[in-house]
Amino acid sequence: MEFSLIDTLWVFLAAILVFFMNLGFASVEAGFARSKNTVNILSKNFIVFAVSSLGFMLLGWGIMFGGDNPIIGTEHLFILGGQDLSFYDGTLTSSVPFWGKFFFQLVFCGTAATIVSGAVAERVKYVSFIVFSFVLTLVIYPIVGHWVWGGGWLADLGFMDFAGDSVVHSVGGWAALAGAMLLGPRIGKYGKDRKPRAIPGHSMSLAVIGLFVLWLGWFGFNPGSTMSFQNPTDVMHILLTTNTSAIVAVLTSTITSWIVLKKPDLGMTINGCLAGLVGITGSCAYVSIEISILIGAVSGILVVFAVGFFDRCRIDDPVGATSVHLCCGVFGTICVGLFAQEGVTSLSTTNGLFFGGGFGLLGVQLIGIAAIGGFTFAASAVVWLLIKATMGIRVSSEEEIQGLDIGEHGNIAYPDFVRVAESYEHRSDIVAELEKEYGKAAASYTADSDMTEAVSVDKAVPVEHHETAGAKITKVSIIINQNKFPQLQTVLDDLGITGITVTNVLGYGYQKGHSVYFRGNPVDSRLLPKIKLEVVVSMIPVDTLIEAVRECLYTGKYGDGKIFVYDVEDVVKIRTGEHGYQALQDLNPEDN
Repeated sequence: MEFSLIDTLWVFLAAILVFFMNLGFASVEAGFARSKNTVNILSKNFIVFAVSSLGFMLLGWGIMFGGDNPIIGTEHLFILGGQDLSFYDGTLTSSVPFWGKFFFQLVFCGTAATIVSGAVAERVKYVSFIVFSFVLTLVIYPIVGHWVWGGGWLADLGFMDFAGDSVVHSVGGWAALAGAMLLGPRIGKYGKDRKPRAIPGHSMSLAVIGLFVLWLGWFGFNPGSTMSFQNPTDVMHILLTTNTSAIVAVLTSTITSWIVLKKPDLGMTINGCLAGLVGITGSCAYVSIEISILIGAVSGILVVFAVGFFDRCRIDDPVGATSVHLCCGVFGTICVGLFAQEGVTSLSTTNGLFFGGGFGLLGVQLIGIAAIGGFTFAASAVVWLLIKATMGIRVSSEEEIQGLDIGEHGNIAYPDFVRVAESYEHRSDIVAELEKEYGKAAASYTADSDMTEAVSVDKAVPVEHHETAGAKITKVSIIINQNKFPQLQTVLDDLGITGITVTNVLGYGYQKGHSVYFRGNPVDSRLLPKIKLEVVVSMIPVDTLIEAVRECLYTGKYGDGKIFVYDVEDVVKIRTGEHGYQALQDLNPEDN
């Protein structure tokens, strides 16, 4: 059998561009997450491609393309072991060798699996995610793929999905939604009022780099789905509809976030671009350039409101995977039924509703959305529940607070930098809420254990003196964990302390820090991130200050911190030259 050199080279180029998208997904997800989970996220994006490749090779391809059974492939299921692969000569295209076609479909399968990673980030067990990804790509994704691209019942109905709005993006989105719902939100995501709190990602630079990698990869994802370069006009049309939808979505998502959030939020712009790319994926070969502008515009607006919707529903998705891939994947599938136009490319042979085709194609698209969504969500939920019942799906609260990098991998991504740890108010409410939703095992942390380390202030702090108004000046230095700063700041404000100096420091006490390894070797420095607060007081009794600080920080555990008390010989205000008590008491804010 003779193959086309140009078609084979085109599929090869497109496939490696789609493979390169793994870097984009890893970067976007890592950038949107906190630094303490970076190693875990990067590792998941490695492992997910490995297990999805294995699952698709062992059985997934056969289920997807093994014959024309309407539900599932049943013929030549196993492509390894010296099987006769001539059965697949006519599958997808006859001008590309079998393993070229396989690899192109393999990277699509990997994309569906990696979508899930972002939605369950920062609290899913590493091994549980691996198991789920394997099952998804071994069975769930291939079944849906068979329905649409493998000659199954949806293909027989006339369902159209050129490059995977339903097969790839909504499958990944539905699986991600099931996982996020069963895992529950991250600790601290919702406050006492049940309103969502911002948990900022640690690197928008990394997220933007990832976005551009994904944008580049999409030029293989959509145009490459032609599986042929015999008609360059078709390929270039798809290239332009893809890019046009993305650029318009960048604009509309930015404008929408500017109106809704009062600022042009960069995170929304990133997700907006991805929304435009997802929204056009199913129809990129079936709609005109003008319609791609409309699809991109709506996708950019839709994703902003979808993020808010899932937040209000208490479905915690750190990167917005469900908003981008599920919502815009479904929207893109509907757009085929609305805007498909016969003749815009040689691949477009049916008209949608707005081009004289009536409700026929739109009805089929809606049936496909319902079937794919119902099956994928239900099957994914069953798999997640089985994993939860056997090995568990969520890390312990202590591990989640500490960061999955330490607990799951014994690594840290940024050993030379101090992490800025988040704080949580209303601890007792969070504990009660977790106990109610996930049981005591998931909520078994004390009101003060949401720290990078367990902390404890010594009960006995000797106080030898008291200030005398206008005379005695004392400096108090407090070493605490970063998480405690907001509470301690409130205590100091209540005492009437008008100025503090705060420094990020590294150090350790009794615990000697965490054990950290790089490439299997221990890292010499095991310093922990701390905060040093320094205050100078005169009128406020030192023992009152110390007792207030201890009451705020005390848990009775090692690591609560230390309080150091120093005599201050003098204080000089540079602007006025005042000394001592007078230098401290001038409350003119311009002097601060």
